[in-house]
Amino acid sequence: SYHSENEVNPSDDLDFRHHNYKEMRQMMKVINEECPNITRIYNIGKSSQGLKMYAMEISDNPGEHETGEPEFRYTAGLHGNEALGRELLLLLMQFLCKEYKDENPRVRRLVDGVRIHLVPSLNPDAYELAYQMGSEMGNWALGHWTEEGYDIFQNFPDLNSILWGAEDRGWVPRVVPNHHIPLPENSLSGSLAVETKAIISWMERNPFVLGANLQGGEKMVVYPFDMQRPQISLTDSRRWRVNSEMNEETWARIQRQNEGALRETPDDAMFRWLAMSYAHSHLTMTETYRGSCHGDDVTGGQGIINRASWKPVVGSMNDFSYLHTNCFELSIFLGCDKFPHESELLLEWENNREALLSFMEQVNRGIKGIVRDMDGNPLPNATISVEGIRHDVKTAASGDYWRLLNPGEYKVTAKADNHTPQMRLCMVGYDTGATPCSFTLAKSNWDRIKEIMKLNGNRPIRLVTKTSVVKATASSTTAEPSIIGRVTQANSQKAKQFRRLRLMRLRRLRERRLRGRVMTTPPTTTTTTTTTQPPYTESTTSWYDSVDSWTENPFDTFIFDSAPTQEYNFEFTID
Repeated sequence: SYHSENEVNPSDDLDFRHHNYKEMRQMMKVINEECPNITRIYNIGKSSQGLKMYAMEISDNPGEHETGEPEFRYTAGLHGNEALGRELLLLLMQFLCKEYKDENPRVRRLVDGVRIHLVPSLNPDAYELAYQMGSEMGNWALGHWTEEGYDIFQNFPDLNSILWGAEDRGWVPRVVPNHHIPLPENSLSGSLAVETKAIISWMERNPFVLGANLQGGEKMVVYPFDMQRPQISLTDSRRWRVNSEMNEETWARIQRQNEGALRETPDDAMFRWLAMSYAHSHLTMTETYRGSCHGDDVTGGQGIINRASWKPVVGSMNDFSYLHTNCFELSIFLGCDKFPHESELLLEWENNREALLSFMEQVNRGIKGIVRDMDGNPLPNATISVEGIRHDVKTAASGDYWRLLNPGEYKVTAKADNHTPQMRLCMVGYDTGATPCSFTLAKSNWDRIKEIMKLNGNRPIRLVTKTSVVKATASSTTAEPSIIGRVTQANSQKAKQFRRLRLMRLRRLRERRLRGRVMTTPPTTTTTTTTTQPPYTESTTSWYDSVDSWTENPFDTFIFDSAPTQEYNFEFTID
């Protein structure tokens, strides 16, 4: 029995020792045999030397993505000589299996509600090299890079430059999206490690929501952006300022960028919370009064820091995950010693156990839901936008989505191709669990509109109020005759209607003038019986008399749907 859900038994029979590649594989196999109902072993690819990069899935239904269930990942071993993260994930596998069998309510709720992926070694070749030297004989760089000389963490395509360049040109989000930025052409065939390509493919196959990579050499949690944005020139600043679409928040961010470099993501507040959830659950990470591993404390006593303001890197795994997928990824630096002795593993497990569990539970923070059409069918790749946060997420293949948000009130919009967008007001509270916020989208005729625009060279559609001569172009000659005929006929009828209305106005003006001539009284003389007409003076009233002066509505007798009357060309003069 448990006195508290957070209380666990530290005397569990866990294997506190370092494992080479063969021993790691055997350990994972033993765990799978002990808990076959909640575990599954698979590999995400192979290293440059042919070693498999094994992963363990822990879920109540392993091997299948359940609709409405978020997916979480822990990765370690990006640098082969940082062995602590590798051993912590192997210990976490053992812990979750044993506690689930012992019906620990906290672990039960975590395993049943989240699909967990644990990858203890992303650079197995380099770890074997560091393992041979051991914790005593190893050094700071031995096993850090792959066999081909790549640093996997900094080996991902640079999507930050693509996004920031598009923002400087005003292309976001109309030309370049603010999320799921596509990979640059030929990027996978460039200078990417074999391991990096396997990780990218794994990221794209699974709808991860939250993740963290475990590293060593420092003791802190760092969050993106990891790359430092370059300053913009004065000319670019002036061009931004005259942009009428820029709001106060955007301009304030640009001003901060001019002073230094823009390092914050649109989800900066959420990233700070995620980082603090681990750092403040760790037993010693916030004890920074002794300083950091290499000098003074740079975290301000919080144990967290933005990577771009600390040690900026280009092409990091965290930035790539944020800009190319839905997953929010952070880096957790576990301690100053990259390869601690086996005798220290028990203490390190006690320091990190609660933090590892607490961080996984943050995957249920925010909103979640399913996007369907009117027939109840799920809509994959629908876009979920939150007002005030310039970063969107997409729905998975089963139409479900998860959006990490801090407590508050949010206007959320769901958009999908060929469907009308829908906006909802979603509340995120402080209670455990994400707030349900689903959408049902109706069909739209956007397909037909895009088809017509494509036939006319993708030019904007305008309503024509008068007939005009249209020059034949390459795009207009390829248009469908039926569409052109309908547009021409509609324009012709509108022109005839305007002509008839103008004739009615001219006729009314003529009648008014004739009435004025008849009502004029001729002056008489005493010497003769003849009458004389004074010279007629033309009225100064304009031909476009005000509508307010009309005694009747001219449109009452005007039937727009009737067949057009015959038009007569005539002229008249005033005597």
